[in-house]
Amino acid sequence: MTGLKTKIKFTYEDYKSLPESETKRYELLEGELIMVPSPNEYHQRISGKLEFILRAFIENKNLGKVYDAPFDVAFSEEDVVQPDILFVSKENYRIITEEEIRGAPDLIIEILSPATAERDRTYKRTLYARYGVREYWIVDPEKKTIEVLSIGKTGFETFGIYRKTDTLKSPIFPGLTIKLSEVF
Repeated sequence: MTGLKTKIKFTYEDYKSLPESETKRYELLEGELIMVPSPNEYHQRISGKLEFILRAFIENKNLGKVYDAPFDVAFSEEDVVQPDILFVSKENYRIITEEEIRGAPDLIIEILSPATAERDRTYKRTLYARYGVREYWIVDPEKKTIEVLSIGKTGFETFGIYRKTDTLKSPIFPGLTIKLSEVF
């Protein structure tokens, strides 16, 4: 008799039951538990600068709330991510709970690392579009670029690819300008 290979899917409840003493970060993608490596120093520096600029703009205009990792975004019982930075508009505050975001943030920012770059560019791009994230920024520390993607009828469409010498603009934040020379 041959053994059956069963792919066991985890749920958000399983995910939340991981020991609190666990120092690693995890995401739940289609029920599969994925370990996310700790970001390096340059990644952290970029994240801090972007969050600072974005938070100042958003708080000054009273547009919503900005969060950084680790903070769960639960799209479903089998899809839970921890984006590097995310924004929830005042109109969507209902998705904010004490323990997680329950639904699609308005903006998600992922900063690429060698271990996550392919997943962030492909799988998460599709996942975020499927659940209705309005805007997705993919930050490439090696190339010193930020690709701003805006949701369209068939998924994300590139709004702009900004390099270190450019000034980033965002479709969901009229008036926001970020000089990328101050980020990279």
